[in-house]
Amino acid sequence: MKTIINTENAPAPIGPYNQAILVQNTLYTSGQIAINPISGDLVIETVKAETKQVMENLKAVLAKAEMNFENVIKSTISITNMNDFSEINEIYGSYFNADTAPARETVEVSNLPKFVHVEISMIAIK
Repeated sequence: MKTIINTENAPAPIGPYNQAILVQNTLYTSGQIAINPISGDLVIETVKAETKQVMENLKAVLAKAEMNFENVIKSTISITNMNDFSEINEIYGSYFNADTAPARETVEVSNLPKFVHVEISMIAIK
């Protein structure tokens, strides 16, 4: 049985999906992009600001499921320019304890929704 997870503290889905699905003790988040959930505006001034908004959106989704970044076991980061990796990694890494950080892959893609530069999804367990 699955439980739908949606919060007003993260952007509403822009397609036929939910922000996350909880199955037993495992949470699967949809990819988050840098949409400010209050204004609906994209936060794309810099790749660091963009990544911070993505992580704040994920933080809100995790919180709705009564979890936090310590519960994350796997992340997938999609970026449109591998040259941005170090800046994205700096912001992403600030949300985790280096000793308990999740498994992760980062892949360069040709494009992302709304032409953003970063999209991140996560799997977390209670």
